[in-house]
Amino acid sequence: MTGSRPFRLLPALFFFALIAGAQSPRDQKAAFTITPALVVAGSPELITISAREATSVEGEWLGHKLDFFHRDGRWIALAGVDVEAKPESTILHVTAQTPAGARDFTRTIEIHPAHYRTGKLTVAPKFVEPDPEQQKEIAADSEIKAKVFATSAPEPLWQGSFHQPVKLPPTDSFGTRRMFNGKLASIHKGMDFRAPSGTVVRASNSGVVVLARQLYFEGNCVIIDHGLGLYTLSMHFSRIDVHEGQHVSAGDALGLSGSTGRVTGPHLHWAVRWENAYLDPAKLLRLNLNTTR
Repeated sequence: MTGSRPFRLLPALFFFALIAGAQSPRDQKAAFTITPALVVAGSPELITISAREATSVEGEWLGHKLDFFHRDGRWIALAGVDVEAKPESTILHVTAQTPAGARDFTRTIEIHPAHYRTGKLTVAPKFVEPDPEQQKEIAADSEIKAKVFATSAPEPLWQGSFHQPVKLPPTDSFGTRRMFNGKLASIHKGMDFRAPSGTVVRASNSGVVVLARQLYFEGNCVIIDHGLGLYTLSMHFSRIDVHEGQHVSAGDALGLSGSTGRVTGPHLHWAVRWENAYLDPAKLLRLNLNTTR
């Protein structure tokens, strides 16, 4: 009977409706995570896409390309927000390519303010008002660092979570607006450790030493490339024990702490950089990266 045909179509329509609704907005939200969920200036961020069927994932955020790598059915990228970033709404673009077509995971991400203090320091006048020769040295250092940061390993070199470079208490100094000799010179873009001269400084994670030399402001400095645009910088060494191009593992000795460069006394300055953004080292130390092995 033709009159019963609509009723025979109901099960099929119900089945196709289930397929169409299989990827609900709630499912899409569950498939995308950003950690920490509260994004503030200076925060490193772990972005995870759960999409086993994806053959590749591409992304872009804050003008930087996101490099995703695959782990156990998840696609992972490590990114970050610079310490000087302004509070605003941003768009994080993520697209996964699958056999069935592209899946869009684009999200609006709010950047919240981080509250940093102001500190006053007294240093040698040459570090506040360098003469022409010293300015040439500073410019040469900038070129060296630009070359170092221009190329990073195309895969993650780190193994699991990061660890402190010294077993000593850090100061609450990241993000501090620093007044040198009464003049606002910079925002402190690293973490300081109260390390007496001669303290062994160790690699916080595995990577490649891309710089191991003396610089004007940084003093004896070691920079490690951890891959995908992520670097750690250790400064003011009294002695460097590694060389450029050397592969290091977490815990390997890099050198001894000291007071070279622009300092008020012996200590270790340890900084974290992703692309051209400087991130809060304390937040990186708290970030669980063991799932990214």
